[in-house]
Amino acid sequence: MNEDFLDPKNSEDMPELADSMTAMDFLMTAKTGVRNYAIALTEMVSPPVRATVLNQLEEAITMYDRISDLMMKKGWLQPYQLSEQAALDIKSAQATLAIAGLTLFPEDTSRLGTFTTAVK
Repeated sequence: MNEDFLDPKNSEDMPELADSMTAMDFLMTAKTGVRNYAIALTEMVSPPVRATVLNQLEEAITMYDRISDLMMKKGWLQPYQLSEQAALDIKSAQATLAIAGLTLFPEDTSRLGTFTTAVK
């Protein structure tokens, strides 16, 4: 019989995995923001607008730095130990493949008795 992955008992380690994946997505979004502000800064001709965009660029760099620091402290990012980062990347890829292979919607989706239901 297949495991029911909608049952919370089968979601061990999922919160930390979700947190690390969300943090990585946030980091990549911050990196894109830094790149976009840097490009925009080269297109600005008005000094007040340049100052505003430069301020936003500095804030985006600070955000990227904070996110990467958090990820390094949590062990989710190892930019200075390439072999450890490669191991994290492989683990992430394996988790992604495992999640893709799960039967998330089993044949029997009846949840009667699993959760509290109102008496009718």
